[in-house]
Amino acid sequence: MSRKFLYLIMVIVLFTRCTRTQKSGASQQTAVSQTSGQALFTSNCASCHALETEEIGPRLGGITSLLPADQLTAFIKNPAAFIEKGDKRAIALSARYKMVMPPFDFLKDDEIKSILTYLDQESKSRDLKPLVVDTDEIAPKPERLAAPITKSSLKVELEDFVTMPFSSEKMPRTRIATMRTSPAGDGSLYVSDQRGFIYRIAGGQVSEFMNIRPLVDNFINEPGLGTGLGSFAFHPDYLKNGLIYITHTEAFKGKVADNAYNDTIKVTMQWVISEWKVDNVKSSVFNGKRRELLRINVPGAVHGVQDIGFVPGVAKSNPEYGLLYIGIGDGSSTISGYPQLCHTLKSPLGTILRIDPLGNNSKNGSYGIPKDNPFVREKGEGIYTEIYAYGFRNPHRMAWYDGKLFSAEVSESNFEEINVVVPGGDYGWNVREGNFGISFKDLKKVYKVTEPDTLKYIRPFALYDHYDGSAISGGYVYEGKLNALKGKYIFGDIVSGKLFFVNVDKNLSDPSVHELSVTYNGKETSLTELTGAKRVDVRIEYDRQTGDMYIMTKPDGKIRRVVNATL
Repeated sequence: MSRKFLYLIMVIVLFTRCTRTQKSGASQQTAVSQTSGQALFTSNCASCHALETEEIGPRLGGITSLLPADQLTAFIKNPAAFIEKGDKRAIALSARYKMVMPPFDFLKDDEIKSILTYLDQESKSRDLKPLVVDTDEIAPKPERLAAPITKSSLKVELEDFVTMPFSSEKMPRTRIATMRTSPAGDGSLYVSDQRGFIYRIAGGQVSEFMNIRPLVDNFINEPGLGTGLGSFAFHPDYLKNGLIYITHTEAFKGKVADNAYNDTIKVTMQWVISEWKVDNVKSSVFNGKRRELLRINVPGAVHGVQDIGFVPGVAKSNPEYGLLYIGIGDGSSTISGYPQLCHTLKSPLGTILRIDPLGNNSKNGSYGIPKDNPFVREKGEGIYTEIYAYGFRNPHRMAWYDGKLFSAEVSESNFEEINVVVPGGDYGWNVREGNFGISFKDLKKVYKVTEPDTLKYIRPFALYDHYDGSAISGGYVYEGKLNALKGKYIFGDIVSGKLFFVNVDKNLSDPSVHELSVTYNGKETSLTELTGAKRVDVRIEYDRQTGDMYIMTKPDGKIRRVVNATL
């Protein structure tokens, strides 16, 4: 055998090995990219998008076969720019979903590439076709469905209060969501971060009071928006019994829930309401034990248990004393294609529950059901007598004023609502949105209904449409020292950070919504300017002990106090 022939064989062998190694390396790289892409998709995209179904935003399966990677990357970083440039697909999508996707310019190019790799591989393996959008005839902007929000002359002045610890290196830096006044009446405040923390603020200093992540099996706070530590509330007798109530999400690992539905419907996660007993109520750091009250299966990642609370300021002799209200969204059941799971007394999804956490006459024996609840005498198997009112999509925040319960409802694609909740009330979701009808077949459109048809559903006290905002951030009726704010329910829009108010009198005679202005350091500004973020993620909080109102923003972790209000 000649040396040349032997050399040729060696070259072929080496080339084959090298090629196999390169192919293997490329395959491994693709697998790594797809895995990291799935994680990035879950944390950044899955709250609004799915691959196969329409949710808050359009489905994304097959998108990589329709548009080139550089165009998709540019869109992800700045969706609004495409609309401003007249991109027909972007305009058509924004018209259908009645919102503009916030920019994800904080994502690195290789992270976006990983997300696109994941979408591409999943689309090919499932043979998913891209969403077809009719861009030939872009419909004119639809007429308003609600009265426009008027700009008022009311201005509030903000000052920096504290900056909360960052819980992530990525946006949003924090996920601060709920503030509670200390039961001790010592001026301290407690603030939760959805990533699993509760902080104590005292004397302008922030310290960690509680971290539930190592204390809860399978705790998750992704995908974003509504997951993680949802809300918390101190029992009104906390100084004697040391009880705190907390809601959180867990990955589904087979634990039996208190609400059962057909096992052909996927359980995406579980919401859990727990009672935590502090060993020492004077301690600034939590030590104690946990008792589970209620576990709820949900088919999707949004519209969970966003708020819980006790009626404030009632005496022990009052029947309301110590009763816990629990606001539960529809758990994505409607947008996931399972509308039957909500708007029924046989499910806790889409309801506000009213329970006695210290009782034991519930089905699972872990809490009590007040005897004056509106459905305790309702006949029929499977009725949840815990239900106080139902027909909600996402009762985002609850607040009490003058004996009335106000609930801010994050709606679908057309309205944002403020509801006054009455015992036994049916608020219409998922056959009503605002004052209009809605169909399961197309949740992005509403239709007018005749007056007799609406009498069984309680209409919102106030609302605005998606000309003026995207998602309501519920607030409180101000009762503090600033005269210009008294008797006003102050709230905002989560995405834009705009602040609004409704005048509240005993007869609820004025449902009109007004926008107020913000000043900081003597200069008129906005929360988008102050935070430097396109998505402000605003929350409005109120200290009933001092009458102080606070504005919290997730991207910069700032809590700002309202120090003045002028007309």
